[in-house]
Amino acid sequence: RLAGYPRKHNEGRIELFYKGEWGTICDDDFSLANANVLCRQLGFVSATGWTHSAKYGKGQGKIWLDNVQCGGGEKSIELCKSRGWGNSDCTHDEDAGVVCKDERIPGFVDSNVIDAHVDENKVEEVQLRPVVAMAKKKMPITEGVVEVKYKDGWAQICDIGWTIKNTRVVCGMLGFPHERKVNKNFYKLYLERQKNYFHIHSVACLGTEVHLAACPLEFSKPNATSACTDGMPAVVSCMPGPLFMQNSGLKKKLKISSNVRLKGGSRVGEGRVEVLKDNEWGTVCDDRWNLQSASVVCRELGFGSAKEALTGGRLGQGMGPIYMNEVKCVGQERSIWNCPFKNITMEDCQHMEDAAVRCNIPYMGLENTIRITGGRTRYEGRVEVLSLDSNGTQSWGLICGESWTTKEAMVACRQLGLGYANQGLQETWYWDSSNVTEMVMSGVKCTGSEMSLSQCQHHKTVSCQKAAAKFAAGVICSETASDLVLNASLVQQTVYIEDRPLHMLYCAAEEDCLSKSAAKANWPYGHRRLLRFSSQIHNIGRADFKPKAGRHSWVWHACHGHYHSMDIFTHYDLLNANGTKVAEGHKASFCLEDTDCQEGVSKRYECANFGDQGITVGCWDLYRHDIDCQWIDITDVKPGNYILQVVINPNYEVAESDFTNNAMKCNCKYDGHRIWLHNCHIGDAFSEEAERRFEKYPGQLNNRIS
Repeated sequence: RLAGYPRKHNEGRIELFYKGEWGTICDDDFSLANANVLCRQLGFVSATGWTHSAKYGKGQGKIWLDNVQCGGGEKSIELCKSRGWGNSDCTHDEDAGVVCKDERIPGFVDSNVIDAHVDENKVEEVQLRPVVAMAKKKMPITEGVVEVKYKDGWAQICDIGWTIKNTRVVCGMLGFPHERKVNKNFYKLYLERQKNYFHIHSVACLGTEVHLAACPLEFSKPNATSACTDGMPAVVSCMPGPLFMQNSGLKKKLKISSNVRLKGGSRVGEGRVEVLKDNEWGTVCDDRWNLQSASVVCRELGFGSAKEALTGGRLGQGMGPIYMNEVKCVGQERSIWNCPFKNITMEDCQHMEDAAVRCNIPYMGLENTIRITGGRTRYEGRVEVLSLDSNGTQSWGLICGESWTTKEAMVACRQLGLGYANQGLQETWYWDSSNVTEMVMSGVKCTGSEMSLSQCQHHKTVSCQKAAAKFAAGVICSETASDLVLNASLVQQTVYIEDRPLHMLYCAAEEDCLSKSAAKANWPYGHRRLLRFSSQIHNIGRADFKPKAGRHSWVWHACHGHYHSMDIFTHYDLLNANGTKVAEGHKASFCLEDTDCQEGVSKRYECANFGDQGITVGCWDLYRHDIDCQWIDITDVKPGNYILQVVINPNYEVAESDFTNNAMKCNCKYDGHRIWLHNCHIGDAFSEEAERRFEKYPGQLNNRIS
């Protein structure tokens, strides 16, 4: 695993798990070849560098390997030459680290970050075999005989001494938060007629385990014929969370937590953990973060137990407060808020240490009804979906490319299990390799959070202007994505009004940064009244934010002396109480670069000299209040109470992991001479109640700022 800080998810101190404990590697004789072997073992395509002298902090415990010398082609670090396990003359001051190329090996299964270290030869796979005919057709399967993978088939568990705690563990593994009582008599009749093979004859879980293999198990003796006298195969019934409920009546009764949420994950049931306190969302620090605490979060959100507890901001960093540290759940708690934890001070933790989870979710088989064809890698291609034709036979078909955007592509990539959408494509003539030609879906409109395309709105009957296969929808998916967020408090701190003479605004007028009435002004006499503020845009995601357009299509702005790489990068608007625009907000196009970065991250992008444009992970792009166009023209606005709104990447031109944090809003009071902003916040930072209060801002009644 990679550990230490400060670091990105593709770099860190190398730690190896051996004989039940984690330890480090000494940097003596270390080489890029060693780093290549380690990076591939971690699922990255290769290494770009390595570090010595405990650059990512000193490890603890054992130093497992020393004088490691790999050729570079080895499948695993243990196949390389070294002094042998546990034999070293180093201290932790010499702990080695690696920097891996931020590109995953296609199809690589991420090993657990904080592992549920289970003895592999015991029990790996567990399934529920439905017995009732009705249950077999419906997904997910919530009730049935518990079966464990054994040799080439499946075996049963004897139910003598079986407890509800065992059921809780099995349900959690299979993605269900709660367990239900089961009608044993019904099953007894049915199962007596079947031949059963009992591989396990007793299970004694505590109920807090995340995997059946972590429970004390007794295996049947190979030659014992009556392994389960007086018993029958164990049967369980689980209660799915509201997302996976078929029965809508029950859905309403099932409450999931309203003060915990997951953000920034690509799959359902994964993300950075955020908790609500005093009407504002904040994050959880990863000290002591483990599978038990992660499971409490997963279950309270309607998922099963945790598959992984992720540390070090692995699913992106949050913004705003950090509320909890050293969370120590037992695993039985109803909510993370019921677990012991420490309140946080800024010295203890930074957002680089934000905790995240991947939860077990029920198998829905959604990935079996979609595929992509024709791409150069398994991450791209033309989308084909399985549908029923008029005869009731299943066949694959295409999706009309019209109105297909990044949001729809996000859902397709999620359904495919391929992470985030990098791009949604409206024509795919260059991926023409399949004999599927019929359009079976059109007018697809997703919010972006759906689990599959079938949950999005779409036309009842297909209507597609360009029905040829070359205009079918396509996607490019990616394991990582950027995530842009505006620094809300800086807007509040830097706001002011300037009356700027028209003779200084020729350039701005040329770039469309003034409202229409400016054209009628008596140039160069007179002035425009401008609402000015600084925008600091952070990339808190896991991939650099790069403009969609290649540099060949960037536009040179002679006036300002640089290239604009995105036509519309942000919208600046002033709205009145009912949401109509009172000032013609303009659509700012910028040149994107790294102004500054957090500690340990180096700048990559700059606008000067036709340089590469973008914003690196962990860096920000600052547009100071005193640069051209960094304003709203409020010359025609009457005094009153308004909402200032800034939206980044408004057309979803560039892929992000989370679009819910792209808008920033402030209450704004303008008395005709001065301006005040307060309650500036990111669109998803407040609780629903606080957001309602914000919208109903009472300042209209008097001229005091309430």
